[in-house]
Parts: sequence; structure tokens; C-alpha cells
Amino acid sequence: MFPPIRAELAGIEPYGAPQLDVPVQLNVNENPYGPSEACIAEIATAVAEAAVELNRYPDREFVALREALADYLSRDAPVTPEMVWAANGSNEVMLQLLQAFGGPGRTALSFAPTYSMYPEYARDTNTEWVTGQRESDFSLDLEKARALVEEVRPSVVLLPSPNNPTGTALDPESIGALCAAVGESGIVVVDEAYGEFRRAGVPSALESLATHRNLVVTRTMSKAFAGAGLRLGYLAADPAICDAIRVVRLPYHLSAVTQAAALAALRHTDELLGNVATLREERDATVAWLRGQGFTVAESDANYALFGTFPDRHAVFEGLLERGVLIRETGPSGWLRVSIGTPAEMDAFKKALLEVTR
Repeated sequence: MFPPIRAELAGIEPYGAPQLDVPVQLNVNENPYGPSEACIAEIATAVAEAAVELNRYPDREFVALREALADYLSRDAPVTPEMVWAANGSNEVMLQLLQAFGGPGRTALSFAPTYSMYPEYARDTNTEWVTGQRESDFSLDLEKARALVEEVRPSVVLLPSPNNPTGTALDPESIGALCAAVGESGIVVVDEAYGEFRRAGVPSALESLATHRNLVVTRTMSKAFAGAGLRLGYLAADPAICDAIRVVRLPYHLSAVTQAAALAALRHTDELLGNVATLREERDATVAWLRGQGFTVAESDANYALFGTFPDRHAVFEGLLERGVLIRETGPSGWLRVSIGTPAEMDAFKKALLEVTR
């Protein structure tokens, strides 16, 4: 057989949500509000300045960027630059974590439904993949989860909070209990890709870092920072965990252009996060509207809503697509997920959904 690909990869389709040219794109949880002209101008200037020395390798330790990210994360809990690591999107951060702490003879654990890329990280690093099950409301039964950890003894536990695709957030008690159950033989990764969208009163796992040395909290600039095209993800953890990742990272993995653009965007943090409150309000309004129409909707602390249930969800998906609205077929059978867009985009979604389902 040519090419001589690894046997376990043969015939597998590459991951990717549909990229279709339709008027309303609500399928990949992007921030619908782009950066301001002032932010764009500063990014352009920063990249131009970085271009002067593109003949030189970038700062391998991206010290300035780690300082800026630590300063930002310290809004939720004290974080030092030595506790921060970054890579090309939180996808690469996760892959590096599995490279460093997973591998042959080791196990990664999560609880379904969960982010569909997690088993691919495990596969790509030859890490055994095990999933437990969430409850019918997509919450985590702590006793069942702890029992599974004690049975499997995973090296890595992956816990998205808010959970993708359901939007469900984890409470500090659950995070702490699982960190204790895993102990020093593994790490617990709380994936807060959508953390900035959590509702008032919902704490960040960053607050638990000081208590649990084996806890890792990941974030991204793709969502709240409207930087999906930037590809910058990062984590906060004990410095020893960051040191371990250095062993597996590729040399100069963050380009000078990426570092410059991310630093410029971080200088506009308040402006970029200014739309988060708007998206929270639109999310809550969308959830209320969907429930008012008789749909079941998962509790969401993210910038999307999982709703259903449909005997034939693909038919609903196709019906929306025919009307120029792209959402996502993901999660348990019968459920669909819609990203939160602008008011005009959500109006188009609601109109199309009623036409398809009524």
C-alpha cells in the first residue's frame, strides 16, 4: 500500500468542520466581532517591525509574550511567566502535553461527550484513549468519575470547562477531587478555551492552581480575543510542567510574526474582551428563545448552545444550510450546536430553524 502510512491511520479522514461559503456561518464558535481598526493597525506595525529581523530565529522562550499572558491570566488568579507556555493554538498545546505526559503504555481519559480532537491527540501520540460518560444533563458525576480514575490510573485527564460541545462548566470541587485522585502520577488538564464566556459567579480553574501542582489550565486567543486566525493557545501550570514540555517542543515553534501579533493584540485586551459581555447576553437570549420554542438546550457557559433533540438532525442541518445558515452536527445523536453570532445572524438562524422544523 502506498503511501506506507501507519496502519492505525489508514483510511481516516482528516479532522475539520465544514468550510462553506454561506451568508451565516455559526459552526466553529468564532467570535463574530473582529478587532478594531486601531488594533489592526498596531498588529500590522508590530509585524512590520518583526519582519526587519526575519532572517534571525525568534525568541525561543518567547519571554515577552509569556509575561503579557501571565499578566492577563492574573486577572483571575496569580500567575507568573514561569507558569506560562504557549504554542500554535490550544491544539498544539494539547498535543505537546500528550507528547510529554502520554505515550506508549500510558492512558488519557475524558468524559463523553467531549471535544472530538482529544482522541486524535491520544492516537497521534500512541496514548491509550479511555472515556467515561457524563450524565444526561452533561454534568459530571464526581463519584463515578473518581472511581474511573482510580480504575484506569490515567497519565492525563482532559476536562474541557466549559465543555465542548455542550457548554457545561465544571465546579472547583470536581476539579480538586480529580486532581487528588490522579495524584503525582498524572496531570489534570482543564481546557478553558471558552473560559472568558462563563457566566457571572462561575470560577476559573486558574483559582485552583495554587492548590494542585498537577493541574494545567489551557486557554486560547481564538475565541474571546477574536484571534482564530492568529493561532495562539497557551497554558498555566506549575513551572516543572512547562519545563517538561520544552523537551518535546519543536525548535522555535512560535514564529516572530506570531509573537509580535499576539503581543499587539494583548495590548488591546479590554477592547477585544468588550464584546464578550455582548455575546454572553446573546447566548442567554438564544438559549431562552430555543427553550421557548420547545427545544431542549444544554446549560451553556460558552459562546454556543447545544440544542435538540431531532429524530433526523442531518435533515435539520441540511435545511438550515439550504437557507444560508451553517451550524454544526456534533455531540450526542439528535443534537445540534449553534455558535453565537451577531444579532442579525441569530435572527437569520431563528427564522431558518422555524421554517425547517415547523
